[in-house]
Formats: sequence, C-alpha cells, structure tokens
Amino acid sequence: MRTPDTGPHGLPAAAAPLLVIVGPTAAGKTALAVHLAQALNGEIISADSRQIYRRMDIGTAKPSAEEQAAAPHHMLDVVDPDQVLTAAEYQRMAYALVAEIRGRERLPMLVGGAGQYIHAVVEGWSIPEVAPQPALRAGLEARAAAEGAEALHAYLATLDPVAAGRIDYRNLRRVIRALEVCLVTGQPISRLQRKSPPPYQVYQLGVTRPRPGLYARIDARVDAMLAAGLVEEVRRLVEAGYSWDLPSMTGLGYRQIGAYLRGELSLADALALIKKQTRRFVHQQATWFRPDDPAIHWVDPDEVSLGEILAQIKIPPAVRGDL
Repeated sequence: MRTPDTGPHGLPAAAAPLLVIVGPTAAGKTALAVHLAQALNGEIISADSRQIYRRMDIGTAKPSAEEQAAAPHHMLDVVDPDQVLTAAEYQRMAYALVAEIRGRERLPMLVGGAGQYIHAVVEGWSIPEVAPQPALRAGLEARAAAEGAEALHAYLATLDPVAAGRIDYRNLRRVIRALEVCLVTGQPISRLQRKSPPPYQVYQLGVTRPRPGLYARIDARVDAMLAAGLVEEVRRLVEAGYSWDLPSMTGLGYRQIGAYLRGELSLADALALIKKQTRRFVHQQATWFRPDDPAIHWVDPDEVSLGEILAQIKIPPAVRGDL
C-alpha cells in the first residue's frame, strides 16, 4: 500500500481524485452515492451539517443502517447535540479522511448539501479561527428578531460589504457568523477567508429533480420521518437534557416538533411548517450550488441511468485504475 508524500494542508502531494456529490435536500444524493461507491470502490465523507450529531438520526435523514453497511461512511455521529463542530474543524477532518481513504487505494467521495462544508474543502478556504461567542450571538439574534433579518444584513454590509454581497440575508446563521468574526477580530471575514485550493482532481456531480417532483419527495420524506418516530426522537433529546435553543435543536424538523411538544403548534401545523421551510431551504442551497455552475455536472436520477452517470464521471483512467 502506498504512503503518498504530503503537500499543503497535509494532503497527498500528487493530485488526489475527489468525487463530490451535491444538490438540494431530498434529491437522492445518498442513494446515488452508495451505488457509485460500490461501483468505484469509494468511501463517503458526509458533508451534512446536521448528520454530524449523535442521537439525531430521523430528523437529519441520516443514511440508514443498510446504506451505511453498503458503503463506508465518515463524518456521521461526530459530536453530541450540545457540542459545536466549526467549519475549520470539519475541513481539517475531511482533509485527513481524503488522505486516509487514498492511502487505502480507494476513492474519496464528498457527499452532501452543506455548501459551506463543500466549498471549504474543495476551494481550500482559510477559515478564521474564531471560537463561537455565545453572548455576542445572542445579542445579534435579538437584534434580528427586533429589527428583522434584512436590518442585520445591512449592518454586515457596513462592516464587510464583500461578505454581505455573498450571503443571503435570510441565511441568518451565516450573517451572524460573519458579524461575529468581524467584531471579534476587527477584520472583515471576506479578507480572512482566503482560498488555497488543495491538490485534488475534483469531479462535481449535482443531483437534481424538477421542483414539483422534488417538493413531492420532501413531503413524502417528512411524512416518513413522522412514521419512523421523529416526535419520539425529539422528546428523547429533551429528556436527555438538550435545550431547545441549541443550534442542533433549532434545525429543520427539530424546531417545529419542539413547538408541537411545547403546545405551540398542532402536529399537523408542525409537519406543514417543516415541509414549507424545507422548500425554502432548497432555495438557499441553490445559492451554493447554482444550476448554471459549469463546474457541476447535473443529473436527474429519474432520467439518467447509473451506467450513464458512471460514464460521465471524468476521473482520469490512470487514476481510476489504481483504486
């Protein structure tokens, strides 16, 4: 087994192949990734900002036990729900996994819909090492609640217009993080986020479906989550001591079921809200993974066969041959 020399980022000095599978939630990334991993001798590195949490399986649509048995998965169940995994930590762990997987002469596959994770790895972001500031974040969240998300985004624009131009005002978490870094360091996050692309041969595959079909899949997924025990999962988390205001507990599904358990919504209204806000999340994901991005090769799994997708993946034959 080869042990490649290492270069920048602690990665193999020679360009390593990396298959990246992106796309909106519920499009079918996991199922396709498992099939491709089996066909290409690959291992999957999850790029999902919710599946990193232990005890949170149903609401995060974590790969099933069968899917995890069918192909090796990494970056699942990394931290407890009251812990934080920063983008910088994720990036370092992903780089290490790429090197380990290549060391086993297998194909690393970065799979998920978290645009920040994907871009941090593929583009080699230099991520500011600023620890979360709970009090500052709480103050910014309160300001957004009082004045509106657009007002907080306008505040960011006065401090870091470049970052404001890149971040949708509706993505409150990213707006607050950009403000947090700027206020703590005194420097715009856009200046600190330099890029140094790692030595990868990247092929990006986008999984997409027409919006009506995608929305129907979202609705069906939410209904399946309920049937699988989503309410009980959220109840167990609260009984274990995890508070409602944790970032993990404010994600899609958990926030709305929390409102139901507290008597603020009916179950039917909570489910309808999950579906509605998941559709809104799809629009946010499109700002990270644009349909017109020439670097992403988009496929509809209902229209293109697995064989055709495999034929499209442009990993050089010389590289694929030693996997």
